[in-house]
Amino acid sequence: MKNTWLALAIIGTVLPYYFFLQQIGTGGADIATFMALGFANPVAAGFAADLFISSFAFWLYMFAAGNNSPKPWVFILLNLAIGLSCALPAYFYWRARRPSAAVA
Repeated sequence: MKNTWLALAIIGTVLPYYFFLQQIGTGGADIATFMALGFANPVAAGFAADLFISSFAFWLYMFAAGNNSPKPWVFILLNLAIGLSCALPAYFYWRARRPSAAVA
């Protein structure tokens, strides 16, 4: 599973940035534009709300996981800079590469 988590983290970096770079190419690179487009219609708002709630749940899980887990701030930064599609599999990869840590 370890290599699967790594592959998903890489895909979870490349695929979102493919779309983000398209938006940046149109001149809309500021955070206000990104947020406005994220809530541009009910479908986009539903996906955005789902992502925010899932990210928050992931953060809570990391802080509750205890000593067998990596430092949460690294994965929170990945989550904020790239997205949950990178941060979550990267976290599972980190956990899977440590023999004493089981991915729950």
